[in-house]
Amino acid sequence: MDYDFAIIGGGIHGVGVAQNAATAGYRVLLLEARDLAAGTSSKSSKLIHGGLRYLESFELSLVRESLRERAILLRVAPHLVKLVPFHIPVYRDTSRRPWQVRAGLSLYALLATDFETGSFSKLPRGEWAGLDGLRLDGLQAVFRYYDAQTDDAQLTRAVMQSALESGATLHTGAELLAGERIEGGYRFEYSLNGALQEHTSTYLINAAGPWIEQVRRRLSPELPGLNIDLVQGTHIELPGQVTQGIYYTEAPRDQRAVFTMPWKGHTMVGTTEHFHVGDPGDTAPTDQEIEYLQETYLAHFPDGDATVTHSWSGLRVLPSAEGSAFKRTRETIYRMDDPTDPHYLGIYGGKLTGYRAAAEQVMKKLLGSTQPKRDFEHTRVLPLGDGASPA
Repeated sequence: MDYDFAIIGGGIHGVGVAQNAATAGYRVLLLEARDLAAGTSSKSSKLIHGGLRYLESFELSLVRESLRERAILLRVAPHLVKLVPFHIPVYRDTSRRPWQVRAGLSLYALLATDFETGSFSKLPRGEWAGLDGLRLDGLQAVFRYYDAQTDDAQLTRAVMQSALESGATLHTGAELLAGERIEGGYRFEYSLNGALQEHTSTYLINAAGPWIEQVRRRLSPELPGLNIDLVQGTHIELPGQVTQGIYYTEAPRDQRAVFTMPWKGHTMVGTTEHFHVGDPGDTAPTDQEIEYLQETYLAHFPDGDATVTHSWSGLRVLPSAEGSAFKRTRETIYRMDDPTDPHYLGIYGGKLTGYRAAAEQVMKKLLGSTQPKRDFEHTRVLPLGDGASPA
């Protein structure tokens, strides 16, 4: 075989697997049709967090894992992942009472791995006026806790940079055309800047994000998939910048969580959940999404400037189900060609925060009882670079 691992997709999960496999001593090839982090991995809410709201759906294992991963990233990439204060304002007309928020934060703190990142407090009324013009009318309480923020695209580049330093090969502008199962792995063809290439690999990883089903259908024989919904999330940027941290607010229209945060000299507000049909590459903020975010922002910062200076959309992959996307699981789902002798694995969904843990799971599921060449959990302690260039 030409490679041990061939990975389709240069988002955070694809580069995470590339780093994990390469640092463990395997021959790795990553193919990305556009550029690193060109899709969802540059259009997230830029948060490395446990997911406080997942406690309401009792996804304790997901929150615990995410908090553990947050702690790891704060250690291995302190220049990319920064701990910042989050504020939760509670009004007379919000759906959760102060005691409920306190209870959730208490459990969140218990699941965290250290005091600093798990601590929270209730702000005295005397400090409310300093919260970036937050609406005081009807305000009953403000809670402060800590989570982390990152540049998602830069983090993706830094992880790929680590993989390259360990010997991985990266091809951007490389589109998978076809692949077939052969003895001991897969043979696959791809176009690299217009030139046809062919290689073989023991393991083939489909980390194509919103394009995952398109990639799966190009492989033979038919491989296990998943019924999915593509859910568009839109963010907007506004003039000026909030300075006191990130605000975890409730949208008046449907009580969804919406964040208002500082971002590169501006204020970023997001996100939405809008079902997307059609080409995953054809996404754009809708007027309704922009109005929804402006409405939510002004409900909490009535004197703020809601003029949109920039907006963008990304797609989340969620398992198909009835009803709101907001309440669906964010657990990563894996599909393999043969559970007893796997050589293909598809990665569905997942969170930015959990990319490294997901890569560990990929290795465990594929290698099984096979002794790895080197410790593939080394990424728990391996420092990341600045992500300035993946080359």
